[in-house]
Amino acid sequence: MNRPISFVLVACGAVLIIYGVSASNSLGSDFSRMFTGSPTDRTIWLLLGGIVAVLVGAGGLLRGPKSS
Repeated sequence: MNRPISFVLVACGAVLIIYGVSASNSLGSDFSRMFTGSPTDRTIWLLLGGIVAVLVGAGGLLRGPKSS
C-alpha cells in the first residue's frame, strides 16, 4: 500500500470517528438509547468504519517499503 493512501485512510478514519462520536451525542441517538438501550445503527457504522480505516491506514504506514 502506498504511503499517501495510508495517510488518506488514517485521516478519513479520524473524520468518521469524529462524526460517529458527534452522532452518538445527538437527540436521535439519545431516543434510540432510551428505547433500545443502544445507539443508532448510523452511529455504530460510523465508529466501526472509522476504526477500521484508521487501523488499515496505520498498518500501511507501519509496514516498511517493499523489497524488490
